[in-house]
Amino acid sequence: MRRLSRTPPRSFHAAASFSALTTEYRHTPVLLAEVLQHLSPQPGDTIVDCTLGGAGHSVAIAKAIAPTGTLVGIDRDAAALTAAQDTLRLGQQATRTVLIQGDFRDLDRLLAESMVPYANGFLFDLGVSSYQLDAGERGFSYRADAPLDMRMDPTAGGISAADVVQTYQESDLARVIREYGEERWASRIAAFIVAARARRPISTTTELVDIIKSAVPAAARKGGPHPARRTFQALRIEVNQELTALEAALRSAIRWLTPGGRVVVIAYHSLEDRIAKQVFAELARTCTCPPDLPKCVCGVVPVVRVLTRKAVVPTPAEIERNPRARSAKLRAAQKL
Repeated sequence: MRRLSRTPPRSFHAAASFSALTTEYRHTPVLLAEVLQHLSPQPGDTIVDCTLGGAGHSVAIAKAIAPTGTLVGIDRDAAALTAAQDTLRLGQQATRTVLIQGDFRDLDRLLAESMVPYANGFLFDLGVSSYQLDAGERGFSYRADAPLDMRMDPTAGGISAADVVQTYQESDLARVIREYGEERWASRIAAFIVAARARRPISTTTELVDIIKSAVPAAARKGGPHPARRTFQALRIEVNQELTALEAALRSAIRWLTPGGRVVVIAYHSLEDRIAKQVFAELARTCTCPPDLPKCVCGVVPVVRVLTRKAVVPTPAEIERNPRARSAKLRAAQKL
């Protein structure tokens, strides 16, 4: 874990003036008004943005909790944190800011080590940022030729997308692409990858895109999203173990919340959304005793109140302004 700070090692106080917004890491925040409505940040609150990215949401949150609040921003990507440090100076007033490089799967440790005693709110904006998609050299995009990497934090080690493509058995590749990419041609794509890597290593995004295009029938490639989009999404999720971390992080966040505190999740994948929905539903469960019992013996006490009966989705106008918002779903809960 590495922290980026300006004065004390654990936080910095941003000034009202600053030079210029980091252009290459602009972040168009998805469902911004809805995030503020359900997170309900108030002056003096401590809010944790677990997926800081370009800090698009956090700029607005920082304004809402100023002048005495604390904004904690967590991200695995050092480039995101560097850009966010400048971006936050644009909109911030006197809000105390703590920026932490780390993975939200380690939320308990990150907050404890940074001496954050509690939180009034948590935000999880899942998926990958526009900058990471657009920065071809990171290997996230199927539209640019680059090494197959896709690690959010390459300095932390771990497997890359090239490792997955080169070493996974065909059945495991098909499972990853089917489950995480929701790709109907998963088995066929996996078979084509295995056949291609037997001839020569697959090390770049362009090589993988060409294989996927060969695997997907021509009729299926007409219209709709890019034929490689779902497979690239699946590989990114597998490389960064995004789904396995989410449930534990949500439970940790709720433990750190003060009574009345809120947690907001924006998901872009049906499995992410399902995890958030199920965790909130489980923790909102009331007495499960049969109705004919004279008193409760199960001892189940709800921990949260679900604030979103159905997932909140972007308006057509927002999708037109920001097409990457099209699959977003927001869910929120409040600690009792």
